[in-house]
Amino acid sequence: MERTPVMTSINANWEEFYSKEISEKLPFFAKEDRLYDCLFAQQFDREILTGLFKTADALRTLTQHKEGMDFISNLLSDKRAMLYFVQPSTRTFLSFLNACHIMGIKTSEIRDTSTSSEVKGESAEDTVRTFSSYVDMIIMRHPTPGFVEKTAWLMNRTNRPVPIINGGSGKDQHPTQALLDTYTLYRSFNGEMDNKTIVMVGDLKRGRTVRSLTYLMKNYKNIKLAFVSPGQFRMEPDILEFLKRHNMPYVETEDFSSVMKEADAIYMTRIQDEHDKAGESGKVDYSPFYFRREHLKLIKKTCVIMHPLPRRHEIEVSVDEDPRAVFWRQERNGMWARAALISHIFGVDSKIKH
Repeated sequence: MERTPVMTSINANWEEFYSKEISEKLPFFAKEDRLYDCLFAQQFDREILTGLFKTADALRTLTQHKEGMDFISNLLSDKRAMLYFVQPSTRTFLSFLNACHIMGIKTSEIRDTSTSSEVKGESAEDTVRTFSSYVDMIIMRHPTPGFVEKTAWLMNRTNRPVPIINGGSGKDQHPTQALLDTYTLYRSFNGEMDNKTIVMVGDLKRGRTVRSLTYLMKNYKNIKLAFVSPGQFRMEPDILEFLKRHNMPYVETEDFSSVMKEADAIYMTRIQDEHDKAGESGKVDYSPFYFRREHLKLIKKTCVIMHPLPRRHEIEVSVDEDPRAVFWRQERNGMWARAALISHIFGVDSKIKH
């Protein structure tokens, strides 16, 4: 995909650009009315989401047979992708890797900066720009907040830009996790996404998955959110302000059982102690925020239990046997949702759906 860099005042200086509202920045990361770089959950509106979900469903159907798989794997067989994952990852890395393979894209990977020229003093920005000499897309997970966005900003100002996909950036956003989470809800509710109550449980302060999913829920009507967490790990004020701005009702509570019965989906998360700076996680009793087998009697027969994984103790393993526990399906949905996203960026999604 060719793209001529756009040189305007909004992108002339990184610090100035980074300080802009996300809504102001979105046109810089789009091309011809479709996503070019995928960096923020706010890039997905309802129309884009529905299109991606239909593409993902079509991919699932077509690839059940060799003839269909051969057709799909030829669509992007001329493309190459770099998976630059320098923060620990299992599901996101493997689902992107296999999404690329489904689409016929050849892949390279770096999962540790000690294997790159960064150990010689090369800047992370120069390292990523080097990748663009060899590949047509860069999929990144990086521990530094804002770095994936900075990479896309930098590449879009060069003469050889390539699409950048955010596979997790510090603790700020994880847009493709939100995409697969919403796809899981879409499939669980047979496409009926309006008028739902979503309960999010755990470390909401530092969990980028719940932040990103909250942004996507704006695309649906009459969504109610309940945030359940220890007081130390409440949802950050910027998300609450976002909900107020869009007139989306929410409640905050430390009493998990008080919101279970009304939930259409319960989204469990683990404690994010990798972000600890003062050992705060160890001072919190997390056990009131576990989902236990006895809770299955309290929730709706149609409620789904989700988790971005990996889990620790926040969902008892015996819960896995209940058909409402969809987190293993949720994990697999990531591969299809990400394959659909890649097909959208490269403009072959219409061939898959039709």
